[in-house]
Amino acid sequence: MNIIVTGSIAYDYLMTFPGSFTDQLIPDQLAHVSLSFLADTLVRRRGGCAPNIAYTLALLGEHPAIMGTAGIDFDEYSHWLEAAGVDTSHIKQIPGEFTSSFFCTTDSQNNQIATFYTGAMSHAGELSFRDTSKPDLVIISPNDPGAMVQYARECRELGIRAIYDPGQQCARSNGDELREGIAGASVLICNEYEFELIRAKTGLGESDILAHAEALVITRGASGSNLYTHEGRIDVPAVPEAAIADPTGVGDAYRGGFMKGMVHNASWQTCGRLGSVAATYALEHVGGQSHTYTWQEFKTRYEANFGKLEIDN
Repeated sequence: MNIIVTGSIAYDYLMTFPGSFTDQLIPDQLAHVSLSFLADTLVRRRGGCAPNIAYTLALLGEHPAIMGTAGIDFDEYSHWLEAAGVDTSHIKQIPGEFTSSFFCTTDSQNNQIATFYTGAMSHAGELSFRDTSKPDLVIISPNDPGAMVQYARECRELGIRAIYDPGQQCARSNGDELREGIAGASVLICNEYEFELIRAKTGLGESDILAHAEALVITRGASGSNLYTHEGRIDVPAVPEAAIADPTGVGDAYRGGFMKGMVHNASWQTCGRLGSVAATYALEHVGGQSHTYTWQEFKTRYEANFGKLEIDN
């Protein structure tokens, strides 16, 4: 199946703060916040929503392509993705720009404070699905806001089955942009906070979204995920982790697992369960692409938590 993943391509600079961010906040001084957190550790990881999602799909036996923009520092990353089974032929390197960068500090309670440098991502609108062979499945994950609107419109006009995943761009996007992304999408996926932002900015609730989409997926961290479909609501629990290493990229891994189910026309429940298993693997490692597993290892873990898996590679 021809799968195209769109979204940010970035380097992640991940730091840890041994205390709690909230302990440093003074309620009556929030209008004048000026804080600096001394980090204990720093690692640089390959990241970005699109490569994280594509990496999980590749681990699960698919050969997805990424459509996105990167900078002059991307060559090593590109070779690594190709070796992992990801098609990079639709990635455009922008002269004179650096690849987008995600600077994130995580505290002892797994709260995060982050800054994202746009870099080459601001050129994502220069790419178009009209210049590719028609994909069978697309995910529109966080990217340049204008490009996300453009991609959603193109998918609708070209009849491409698409997942709309506004993610971190819910805060940046206005109601019209979010409605444009939702219109024509087969699936809307977001976390619980993002969904409340979407509801507030667009006025759309669960039933309004399902009037057009096949499914609405709301992830809830350790509480699992809720899938709203035309047949009703499905609750999928989180898979217990062996250890919590880093929450970065966990949501992207969930999306990759979910898409694996869609590729094989699995039930919505199975799609959610695949996402849950994939998310836990990411949670147990630092960064969104530092974990690995075979299909058999993944299947064994799935069946230990949910019973027999109805699909195979």
